[in-house]
Amino acid sequence: MNSWIINSVKVTADDGISREEAVHYVEEELSLWKERRKTLGRVEIKLLEDGEVEIKSFEKSSIKRVRRITGYLSTVDRFNDAKRAELADRVTHEYREVLLSDI
Repeated sequence: MNSWIINSVKVTADDGISREEAVHYVEEELSLWKERRKTLGRVEIKLLEDGEVEIKSFEKSSIKRVRRITGYLSTVDRFNDAKRAELADRVTHEYREVLLSDI
């Protein structure tokens, strides 16, 4: 399985698909998505047994993850170095359900 970023689109393709072929398919998909006024986010290209190519394309999500560091809400791409360091130093706590019979 190959994986590339082509024109800001994440592409996964079977081993039989070259990067040049993938570029061609992505450009076609981008033009179709542009007509629909939507943003292409990901493309999967698969080779079928009969030699046909299956292309699945997915819309880029408009959902952004917002974090709270030092009292401010923002996306990580807008954090300064200190806020990124604080984010990296955070400890993830695992939730585990405890039953009365375990006590």
